[in-house]
Amino acid sequence: MNHEIQEDAGHWLRSMRSGNFEKAWTFCDERLRSNAGQPCWHLPRHLQYIWDGQPLQGKKVLVRCYHGLGDTIQFIRYAAPLKKIAREVMVWAQPKLIRLLGSVEGIDQLLPLHDGVPELSYDVDVEIMELPHVFRTTTSTIPLQIPYIHVDRPPVADIGGQMNVGLVWKGGDWDERRSFDFSLLRPLAGIKGIRFYISQPGAIEAGWDGSLGIYPGEFDLYDYARHLTSLDLLISIDSMPVHLAGAIGLPVWNLLHAGADWRWMENTEHTPWYPTMKLIRQATPGAWEPLIDRVAMQLTRVIGAAPSEINLLTGETFW
Repeated sequence: MNHEIQEDAGHWLRSMRSGNFEKAWTFCDERLRSNAGQPCWHLPRHLQYIWDGQPLQGKKVLVRCYHGLGDTIQFIRYAAPLKKIAREVMVWAQPKLIRLLGSVEGIDQLLPLHDGVPELSYDVDVEIMELPHVFRTTTSTIPLQIPYIHVDRPPVADIGGQMNVGLVWKGGDWDERRSFDFSLLRPLAGIKGIRFYISQPGAIEAGWDGSLGIYPGEFDLYDYARHLTSLDLLISIDSMPVHLAGAIGLPVWNLLHAGADWRWMENTEHTPWYPTMKLIRQATPGAWEPLIDRVAMQLTRVIGAAPSEINLLTGETFW
């Protein structure tokens, strides 16, 4: 059975990477059948399967957010379509996200996640990353009402026509291939017409040495989202900030290592999840320097282009 589960997981992964979501859901359906009646509470939360396949129509639905902050931000978009079929939508989310998610359409109750059990009654529950399966999502039916997270914009200073560009280079420890050393960004310092901001959470601990960029300080996630709205472009590795930028509709260049996560698919510079996102991929595993060189070249082209030649949706020029 373990071999069969691993084989199905491999088929699911290949299907999602290729954009064949419909086929991926057939493997999820089989998993639902094999999991029926099998407890999973002994597993780490992010490995627990919650939804048992029962319909959500007309029900009080509890959405459990057991994965990372970026995962919750990406898939909270399903609250609105869920509310169209459910009687009530309750979201049990990471405490850091509570204030930020208050603007999301479709949520009736928003509760802080903790290590105990939820203090409310519900008819059916589902983990937030199971919702694409619930709705049999395809690449053409992903909910795209963007922005779906809203924050108050801070006042933006006039900087004489310069672009405000945020930089993020380090993610969490669960996959260190996503991150690189801050020193690799120093070649960007020579690009004229750009004011760089250090948008890296925990910037000093992440290696920022003051040689490039303005450091605005640390924020809670709501104020961090406000900071992002003051930018023209975010350049970031695959971590929570790219999801937040995509959710608020900010142009974002997502720098991906060669074995990038399934959600970014393969062989494409664009993603159906976020229309304002451009994917920039490593050509060789571990080789960040050539990727940063490409970023510098593209930024130079953006700055050197006439306004009519700039694609404002993605922050890149047409070439």
